[in-house]
Amino acid sequence: MQSQQKAKLMRLSWQIQRQRKSNRSKSLVSAWAIYLNEDITVYHLVRKHSPERYTAKIDTRSLTLF
Repeated sequence: MQSQQKAKLMRLSWQIQRQRKSNRSKSLVSAWAIYLNEDITVYHLVRKHSPERYTAKIDTRSLTLF
């Protein structure tokens, strides 16, 4: 894993730790799960925050989380 990827992972885990008020270990595991399942996470976020009529028009392959 490159240093930029590690930095993004650590920033995400710190944000999770602050927002959820969880311990360091749990927030790091959560950040790692989000990072590994990036494509699934993006798909669900697009479906959640887009009107139903626009969901079919969005190409999720062109979207990235990081």
